Amino acid sequence: MKFGSSLCILNVGGRRFSFSTELMKRLPLSRLSKLHRCGSESELLELCDDYDLDRNEFFFDRHSEAFSFIMLYLQHGKLRFVPHMCELSFYNEMLYWEEEPRGPEEPRSRWLERVRLTFEEPTSSLAAQILASVSVLFVVISMVMLCASTLPDWKTAETLDQHRIIETVCISWFTAECIFRFLVSRDKCEFVRRPLNIIDLLAITPYYVSVTVTSLTGENSQLQRAGVTLRVLRIMRIFWVIKLARHFLGLQTLGLTLRRCYREMMMLLVFICVAMAIFSALAQLLEHGLDLEAGNQDYASIPAACWWVIISMTTVGYGDMYPVTVAGRVLGGLCVVSGIVLLALPITFIYHSFVQCYHELKVRSARCSHSLSTEFIN
Repeated sequence: MKFGSSLCILNVGGRRFSFSTELMKRLPLSRLSKLHRCGSESELLELCDDYDLDRNEFFFDRHSEAFSFIMLYLQHGKLRFVPHMCELSFYNEMLYWEEEPRGPEEPRSRWLERVRLTFEEPTSSLAAQILASVSVLFVVISMVMLCASTLPDWKTAETLDQHRIIETVCISWFTAECIFRFLVSRDKCEFVRRPLNIIDLLAITPYYVSVTVTSLTGENSQLQRAGVTLRVLRIMRIFWVIKLARHFLGLQTLGLTLRRCYREMMMLLVFICVAMAIFSALAQLLEHGLDLEAGNQDYASIPAACWWVIISMTTVGYGDMYPVTVAGRVLGGLCVVSGIVLLALPITFIYHSFVQCYHELKVRSARCSHSLSTEFIN
């Protein structure tokens, strides 16, 4: 049978997917590639539930979301299960599409994949959990040393030497871990672009920069006496605490929620900026603009009034500045009520996204934990 056009439409469970005929011939899904070899209508109906040759559309009464996840697996090589779907049902969907199994992996590839999972998935094996625990321990030690280094009692020569030794050990561990994860990663470019890896680099680099600056400028140079550059580089080690997101589900959920809800976050920011511009201009006029000599000097400018607006809309209320006129206090009440309403509007979307992200990550963690328990029993 001949197809009407070079573009095929697959209607899977009411959802339409468009593919070129050449791409469908190369797809490793045997059911789709067989469509082009059908010689009669009966053969075609054995592969699909219905068809429309005029529109070149083929109908399949199957799970549409499972089909999209299978296509993502073929495109990126990473298999993800459909949320809220039984694993056996998903496996039956893969059998229906007659996905051709990939060839056996070489022992070296299996070893690299096992090592990669050990470093990337803390719950994938017993060794991964031990490695993750050691990494968390080094993060906690480095954070404690960073906080303690700001205490006056820790600024003696002997204490500073001990601090440098501990700092060097922690940095050596983080550097070795980052390099090893880079070497065993599948895609080096994707590894560099991942946010957590960028944070690792930002946390490690300042140490080497400060060591280089110290060795080049000397301890008694003007730069060392000022110490501004080195203090800035040293405080950047606070990024190490974000490394905990690699090992804790809650921090991963927070990061994934912020990434998926960036539109809602931008909408919230726009709401606040518009309200801040309006209320700050009115507050400056009512508190200072109507009486330049005896007016409230805290509201002498609109930028100064913006600070009052933001702490009022967020209901923080430091009390460092406040309106004294009747009109200004009425405006302040409206500002507080408006802030509560505007902040509450996008919260529902963010909350539902957080719950969904938490469930997805929890399901993935449960699957990894299942493989861990199997390995422990064996």
